[in-house]
Amino acid sequence: MSVPFVPPEETPPAEGSTSSAHLERADGGIWEHPMIWVSLLLFGALLGGLFFLFRFFGL
Repeated sequence: MSVPFVPPEETPPAEGSTSSAHLERADGGIWEHPMIWVSLLLFGALLGGLFFLFRFFGL
């Protein structure tokens, strides 16, 4: 059994990591606020439903 180089309570150094740190995405992207898109979809569905409802009762 080999002798450990690092005491058990310490973290050993990284071994040969080739990846670089990734850049974080900036805040405020188009998908950051999905409730805006959901509300637009519901509003469009409501307008479409009202169109057919008014057309039905307008006959």
